[in-house]
Amino acid sequence: MQVLACLSFATAAFAEDGAPIEFVRQVGHASGMFGVFSPDGTRVLSGSDDTTLKLWDAGTGQLIRTFRGHSGNVTSVAFSPDGERVLSGSDDATVKLWNARTGALLHTFPGNTYLINSVAYSPDGTCVASAAGDGAVNVWDIATGAQLHVLRGHVGQARSVTFSADGADLLSGADDNTLKLWDAATGQLLRTFQPPQEGRLRYGTTLRCHLCRRDTPTRR
Repeated sequence: MQVLACLSFATAAFAEDGAPIEFVRQVGHASGMFGVFSPDGTRVLSGSDDTTLKLWDAGTGQLIRTFRGHSGNVTSVAFSPDGERVLSGSDDATVKLWNARTGALLHTFPGNTYLINSVAYSPDGTCVASAAGDGAVNVWDIATGAQLHVLRGHVGQARSVTFSADGADLLSGADDNTLKLWDAATGQLLRTFQPPQEGRLRYGTTLRCHLCRRDTPTRR
């Protein structure tokens, strides 16, 4: 008999028929954590203040593997659209790409000098983006690792970033109480969303973002 358990010490137990029970030790994170589902819903990827990422079986809760390489808190994680790679951002100012099947580090993207608050994968799997503590939104090409854009316009930390469903746009949210919509291909700022003065959020409030499907390509 095999039982999945979270144990911090060695122990022994026996089933009613006298057969020994094998306890499978499940080692989790050592500090606060968050997670996202894989595109097919079969796995969960978690990040933690303990500097690691962990991949879990969503059906059984079994730990599949641990990703090590960051030197600071892992602040954001994402799956590639096909679930074969995972992306992570950290307050060590790095964005890292990993092989989901082996745990191997594939690439560390260049150009960051501030902590990373959010990472995102484009729907077609060709680009990744990050939102950083200096207010910048960085975009990289997956195939080459080259930095495509450094999008500047926020004042204060950029806290979140996401691609539109068609991958044409990027949306970022920041401590300056604004959301900014960017053209993902050119890096052009298309629009700024900001509460009216009478409805302005208090200082320090963070706007986080999510892009819905755009039914028309018209931009104003």
